[in-house]
Amino acid sequence: MTPLIDPFARPITYLRVSVTDRCDFRCTYCMSEHMQFLPKKDLLTLEELDRLCSAFIRLGVEKLRITGGEPLVRRDIMAFFRGISGHLGTGALKELTLTTNGSQLARFADDLASCGIRRINVSLDTLDPAKFQAITRWGRLAQVLDGIAAAKAAGMRVKINTVALKGFNEDELFHLADWCATEGHDLTFIEVMPMGEMGEEMRLDQYWPLKDLRARLAERFTLTDLSERSGGPARYVRLEETGQKIGFITPLSHNFCESC
Repeated sequence: MTPLIDPFARPITYLRVSVTDRCDFRCTYCMSEHMQFLPKKDLLTLEELDRLCSAFIRLGVEKLRITGGEPLVRRDIMAFFRGISGHLGTGALKELTLTTNGSQLARFADDLASCGIRRINVSLDTLDPAKFQAITRWGRLAQVLDGIAAAKAAGMRVKINTVALKGFNEDELFHLADWCATEGHDLTFIEVMPMGEMGEEMRLDQYWPLKDLRARLAERFTLTDLSERSGGPARYVRLEETGQKIGFITPLSHNFCESC
């Protein structure tokens, strides 16, 4: 079968698939507290998603990332992971991974690891329980930290994704970096995007350019730019003092499409 090639003659090997728009959090920068989700009848069934992903794998996709919403709140999602993991066994699929808010990880970590998932991304914007509940509206920090610990115990490598929010988690920059270094997690900072019910004024108030965040990091750490690319929009540095990798995703200040 002819592999997928983009208009610049590059093979397409990385696919992200959203399996649901539903989430058990209501993060203020992402969605309304009273979000209206798509009717379930309008979503692809898990069987249809399996057929779709399998078709892309036959066309040369080697890395598959499952996202949402929150993918782990979809009913019977582990049946989907177990089915797709068969492509890892054949060697056609090199990596199966997911992005999650971590709320259901304690429940599913062992099953995910048994499906061949070796790396996951977890969204975490603060290590302060009160601030965490405020920004997620419905979330509990302890539940997410338990999930991250379960994923680590199951042998999965965890990368933390943190949305940089001026006036919210500016004061936690070094705390987050230190915690990730201690726990052995990589860390990626993301500029806030104009989503959810944030108005223009609120978005401007919370916008924290990552060049400023990087400058703050450089006051304490030695930053070495890394040339590696993950197939996504992040640019990476290494903190020489800790050895950890820090990513920057800059959709507003440094358009991440320009290097594609």
